[in-house]
Formats: sequence, C-alpha cells, structure tokens
Amino acid sequence: MRGDDERDDNRGMSGLGRALASPESKAPYVRRLFHTIADRYDLITRLLSYGQDARWKQRLAAMSPAAPGARALDLASGTGDIAFALAARGARVVALDITHRMLQLAQAKTDGRDIAFITADMMALPFASGAFDLVTAGYGIRNVPRIEPALGEIRRVLKPGGVLLSLDFDRPRNAAMRAIYLGYLTVVGSALGWVLHRDPDTYRYIPESIRRYPGASGVAAMLAREGFEDCRVVPLLGGLMAINTARRLR
Repeated sequence: MRGDDERDDNRGMSGLGRALASPESKAPYVRRLFHTIADRYDLITRLLSYGQDARWKQRLAAMSPAAPGARALDLASGTGDIAFALAARGARVVALDITHRMLQLAQAKTDGRDIAFITADMMALPFASGAFDLVTAGYGIRNVPRIEPALGEIRRVLKPGGVLLSLDFDRPRNAAMRAIYLGYLTVVGSALGWVLHRDPDTYRYIPESIRRYPGASGVAAMLAREGFEDCRVVPLLGGLMAINTARRLR
C-alpha cells in the first residue's frame, strides 16, 4: 500500500516537484539547471537580490580568515565572485563548481589573481584531507542532493581549526513571512524563467528548494553533528538570507 500511496503522491506533483522529491532525481536536475542558466547567472543573482548579492559576498570574505598564504576552497563557485574576493585578500584559492560553463565565465574575469578552477562535485571533493584553511560556499549547500555528506566532505578537507562560511537563502521561521517570501520568489522567478528561457520552472526552482531546505539554523545543527564548533548564523536582509559560519574541531 505504501508504494501505491507514493505513486499517487508523485502523480500529484509538478515536474519540478518530482525532480526535487529525492536525492537521486535532484542531482541530475540541478546539473542540467545550472548548465542552462550559467550565462545569465550574474544577471539573475543581481535582480533577485536587488543588487545586494555582491555586498553579501564581500561581507562573507571580510568575515573569513583569508590572508596571504591561506589556502581557500570556494565551493559552488559559480562565476567566481567569492573566489575573487578571497584572492584579493591574499589567499591561494581553488574555485570548484560542478558546472564547467560557470567556471569558464569565471576564468574570463580573472586578472592574474592566484585562483585555480576545477570542475568537480562537492559531494566527493578531489582533495587530500586537511588541505584547506578555509572553505566557502555561495548558494551551494542548499543545492546538494544530501546535505550531511557534503558537510562531511567539507570537514574532511578542512584542517583542524579551519573555517567554513556559507551564504544562502534562509527559510524564515515566521509562517506569514515565509509565505510572502516564497510567493515573491515564485512569481518573480516564474516570470524571469519564461522571459529568459521560456520555462517558468527555471527560477521557480529557488523557492521550491527553499521549501525543502532546513534553513540556516538547521544547517548549523547539522554542522555541530558533523564535528564543527562555533556554529553561528549571521542573518542578512532581515533574516531572508544568512551566512553560516563554523570551525572544524581541532
């Protein structure tokens, strides 16, 4: 009977809902999605954040221990904004993204800064344990098929005492605020998806992924369970966005 119920639930879902219903279906969907939007990624992040996205990323970099000689890994690097901010502070940066086109666009913006670009999956990082002093992520943890294994990989590649900082949408606790927030993202995302790609689901993915996301406080609890300390949440935009910070136990 349980299998029949699950099939009935799946038939009632939208195509996007079915794509996000399991880690096995989410992974290929997210890969295809970010390949599709890569060339418009910078435009969309600026529009949806009212131009605040760059400021949030600079704030993350300012909070980090990035400094000359520090080894930094920027996950879900996209077109490289956080990687460039870390490199500007003297860090030796590896920018990693699962979407090769994103990194091509990032490389086109380089000006000699010390950044290596690697196409790889943050669920299986191709680095030795303890290789980095700092790991950052911008809109990355929310998009992985399973959060806990990704956090475990981050912990593995951080040296003891190393720091993680992650910027992402948050999931407001207040039900009314959450409904307004997700409704706004759904309407605006649908319109942008149709105008830019003739597919409203393209950016409707953002609110749908937030609905399934534990939020910054949930991620902080997961980090604590994965062997991190000093797990904190720094709210942005009145709590609609957040930066998670944590330190690997020594």
